[in-house]
This record gives sequence, C-alpha cells and structure tokens, in this order.
Amino acid sequence: MGNKVYTIGREFGSGGKDVGDKLGERLGIKVFDKELLQHAAKESGFCEEIFENHDERPTNSFLYSLVMDTYSTSGYTTVPFLDMPLNHKVFLAQFDAIKKIASQESCVIVGRCADYALADNPDCLNVFIHSSMENRIRMVCKRGNMTENKAKDFIIKQDKQRASYYNYYTSKKWGDSSTYHLTLDSGKLGIDGCVDMILKFREIMDAQK
Repeated sequence: MGNKVYTIGREFGSGGKDVGDKLGERLGIKVFDKELLQHAAKESGFCEEIFENHDERPTNSFLYSLVMDTYSTSGYTTVPFLDMPLNHKVFLAQFDAIKKIASQESCVIVGRCADYALADNPDCLNVFIHSSMENRIRMVCKRGNMTENKAKDFIIKQDKQRASYYNYYTSKKWGDSSTYHLTLDSGKLGIDGCVDMILKFREIMDAQK
C-alpha cells in the first residue's frame, strides 16, 4: 500500500480544519492547509502572495476542460500555460503540489479540491465535514468576535465561494455526499468523534483491499 492520504472538505465554521489538525496529530503526519500555498509557490516559481490572493476563489473564465487539455501536454514554461489566466495557473500549480506531496508522504490536506487532484489515488480517503448553521454561527462568533447576523452572512459568503470554486474546477458538487467517501456532522460527533470515525473508516477500507 502507498502513503495514506486524507482530504478534508468543509463547510465554513464546521471545524473541518480542527478535524484535520487532530487527525494529523493522532496519526503523526503533516497537515497541509495554507502550507500548500508555500509548496505550490516554490514549485511553480510564482510568489506566495499570488496564491493567497487566489486561494479557493471561484472563476468565470473559459472552460477549465480546455485548460486541462492544453496543460496536460505542455507544462509551466510553454506558451499554452503562459497564456492562461492567472487563476488557472494558480489552480494547476496547487494541483501539481497536491499530487507531489501525496506521492512523497502520508498526510492530511484541507480543502483546495484535493480529493479531485487525487481521484486516481487508491489510498486517498475523502471526507467532508459539515454542521448546522446554528453550530457554525456559534463557532464563528466565538473565534471572530462578531455578531450572529454578521457571522451568518460571512458563513454564507464563504460557503458560496468554496462551492463555486470546487464546482467549477471539479465538475462535481461541493458538499454532495456522493462526491466523498465519508461525510460527518461535527455538531453531532464533535472534533474527536469525527477523527474516530475517519480512522475506523480507514480500517474498513484497508481491510477490504
């Protein structure tokens, strides 16, 4: 078996990043979230600020399938890639960084369409963390020191942004249970409960190979 990789999709305020951090801690493996931007910047030669400005941002540019067709036979230095819009370049650089990291070590990757990038990896377990709006508002208010109304508006905006980004680049539906191996309600299970379920699911996955 290859490296054990876990991807974590998450609703904003659901604690998905906390689940990823706790999972990495329990397994003794690295967790990549914002760190992924550093890897992508280093590999592609773009400055990290570019990745931060385009991080999980939706696009309305030309069809992504066309971009993938030209990129798959070229690379970072050829004309088709150089002529792409910047947001496509950023996505492709992250796409490559995700695949490279997963090939080198067991890890947890939070967000950034990692499940799509690793769709052909049989040792990748794709998880989506969600929770009720009430629970998410409570968490965002606590961490962001904002009113409930502002927290709700912010959550809706962030979810919409993540969904648009994911749906555009993957041609799948963000948050749809059929898209992932496992979807978990952090409001019902808690952070540790979600980690327990992920580890149990991995045991079952491995036993069936």
